Amino acid sequence: MKGLYPTEVFGSCPVTVVITSEADTWDIDASSCLGCGQFVDWDRMPDLEQQANIPRDILTKPKKELKKLAREGYWAMSHALRAQVYHQLIQQVACRLVTPDALVYMDVASRLFGKQSVSSHPLPDFLEGCSMPTYCLTLEGVTALKKILICIGNLFPDITYSPVLPSLVALLLHYSEEEAQCFENISRLIASNATHTSYIDQSFLAHQASCMTFGDLANKHCPAAHRLIANASENVFEVYSEWLSWLFHDLPFNYAIRIFDVYLLEGQKVLYRIALALLKQYRLSVTSTELEGIDIKTDLQAFMQNIGEHVTVDKLLERAFGIRLFSRKEIWLLQMANRKALMERGMTMVQSRQSFHLAVDMQNFSSSIVTAQEMRIIWSWIPERFSLFPPLLLFSTSEDGCSLQRFYSCCEGYEPTVLLIKTTEGEVCGAFLSSDWSERRKSGATSGFFGTGECFVFTVRPEMERYEWVFIKKPELAKAVPRSRQRSPSPSAASLLSSNPDGRGASSNHLAVPAPRRAKCRLSPFLAIRHFLLPSKTASMFMSGSQEGIVVGGGGGRALALDAELLWGRTERCETFDNPPLCQENFKVQLLEAWGFQNT
Repeated sequence: MKGLYPTEVFGSCPVTVVITSEADTWDIDASSCLGCGQFVDWDRMPDLEQQANIPRDILTKPKKELKKLAREGYWAMSHALRAQVYHQLIQQVACRLVTPDALVYMDVASRLFGKQSVSSHPLPDFLEGCSMPTYCLTLEGVTALKKILICIGNLFPDITYSPVLPSLVALLLHYSEEEAQCFENISRLIASNATHTSYIDQSFLAHQASCMTFGDLANKHCPAAHRLIANASENVFEVYSEWLSWLFHDLPFNYAIRIFDVYLLEGQKVLYRIALALLKQYRLSVTSTELEGIDIKTDLQAFMQNIGEHVTVDKLLERAFGIRLFSRKEIWLLQMANRKALMERGMTMVQSRQSFHLAVDMQNFSSSIVTAQEMRIIWSWIPERFSLFPPLLLFSTSEDGCSLQRFYSCCEGYEPTVLLIKTTEGEVCGAFLSSDWSERRKSGATSGFFGTGECFVFTVRPEMERYEWVFIKKPELAKAVPRSRQRSPSPSAASLLSSNPDGRGASSNHLAVPAPRRAKCRLSPFLAIRHFLLPSKTASMFMSGSQEGIVVGGGGGRALALDAELLWGRTERCETFDNPPLCQENFKVQLLEAWGFQNT
């Protein structure tokens, strides 16, 4: 094999071309089946793990038990077992009725390649610019890999972008009896139609939405790593866009194949978990000073390539499954919301996505409270489907006066908003508020809490810190909530700035949830409170507004409370965000700003 030339240009369009030498054999012989491993260079394969004898009935065990065995590395004791398990699991994947199989592959491959010993075939357009790991494949295996990818492009014309596909085909080829079997199995993963389950992103839009979703999850579940990367890189979400490459390009084969074991049973959600565990491990291995002047993407790639120096594959998976993500459905909802935001921005084809640091124009950004650098960090905290858009100043006490009604009128129609407060002592804090302030009127005469679990509060000075909804850290405490639940009450306006706020309901042991509202232009985020049944009424006191003032957070105290003149405020620990006071408990407002998102 002479090589792969991804930048060959014909006319005005770049075309990726595979060039083969006379030594390569491209013919397909369906009767030639050398058994599992015929494409593998066994000298490069890791040794089998020494474990107990394999039960004969292992392939008949229920899926829950198979998940446990896969997580514990049971397949790693036998190449034959892994091959059998892979084939059986994939054959059980629910997929479209018309899905190409082994016979279709042999027919199409024979037509495309015939018996030629010298040939040049373009790889599918959807692989343009994509890497192609070959792991432990022989030269014959690499040729088979490319033939399979070419046939996928021929039989799945709807695939327009799928950078992870070559890695998955390569891994599967190690444990396939022949090309046709590998093709049939990967085709079933491509054609999967299981509810809320995805195996392979097949368009630029889907891939970018997955990257955005990982960015959101990393932001929430790896705050220390996120802060480190946000400070070291001007383009944090561009760093996160490499998350699938960490798993299926940079990691050594013995790590990648163990990930593939659990991926076949659990789908894309497990990939998020493992990538988050890798990010946490990376944070443990570096310091801020070590990253000064270093390309963070390159450093992360080197870390993944040398992962064996930092953590074993068993310990990595153990840590990954210790991360408590929300359900597959909730993550799917988030991915759909990110996808819709990209469509609203007109990003459906392969193109460079405007990153968050460009959305905050460092040269022209102007605030009386925070610097452009501070706003860039705040922008990195918010869900990425919103950080695609530049900040827009909606209200400022320095320009609009200290009027709560003016604040409401300026902010209504914008969702979400960012509230920034500077006290007379020079402290700066604020809140990200996920819902339109017009929601306050839907509870009638009684003010009530609204918003979603994507709300959070934060401090900027003297230290930058974020405090999120408590259930982000413990999602296992949340259960599905009946839609008939009603809105939870807010503290009375008279107690807005009192020193002993309670904010607790009267009788129920569970949260009374606001009735679902119709989304204006965005799908509800995966942390929408109507999706959960919470063990405390105070766990969803996100935001509330009345004529007497506004409140953010509740239960045992309020994270932020401001009076009707927007002059005096109070901050306390609250159960919604489990935050300390964000500044001096009783404070006077020097400046207040509300920022929206310029999405036009």
